[in-house]
Amino acid sequence: MAEQQHSRAASSGPDDEDEAYEMLDLTAYARTQQWWSAVFGSSSGPIAEKHSVATQIMMGGAAGWCAGYLFQRVGKVAATAVGGGFLLLQIANHSGYVQVDWKKVEKDVNKAKKRLKKKANKAAPEINTFIEEATEFVKKNIVVSSGFVGGFLLGLAS
Repeated sequence: MAEQQHSRAASSGPDDEDEAYEMLDLTAYARTQQWWSAVFGSSSGPIAEKHSVATQIMMGGAAGWCAGYLFQRVGKVAATAVGGGFLLLQIANHSGYVQVDWKKVEKDVNKAKKRLKKKANKAAPEINTFIEEATEFVKKNIVVSSGFVGGFLLGLAS
């Protein structure tokens, strides 16, 4: 430490390359701080090292069940709204309130298909990198992921 202070005093300015710096170990500093330990736990590794397998499965299962339950409820409401809208459109069409130009609809659908094909070919690299990142995440957290999938399927079934 005395050498570091001596070299700092001997340096001619901030641009001197021989200037020594004291290294601070952030992991040791974080472990001594009470608030840090309370929020993030005493271990600084990934989630798989912080909790037991049973805890990971329960956390993943609970989160999956909530997501599946919400997905089921929102899906039913969305399907009812879309189906009801089509039903009302058909009733209006048969009653004469709405006239549909089916040739124009077909032309617009074909135009949209061509645009989607062009955009899909351009977006393929981004989708592939996203899939690779998601796969790596699932592999790192396989226990939580399996609990989530199980809970999600139970939430859909309930």
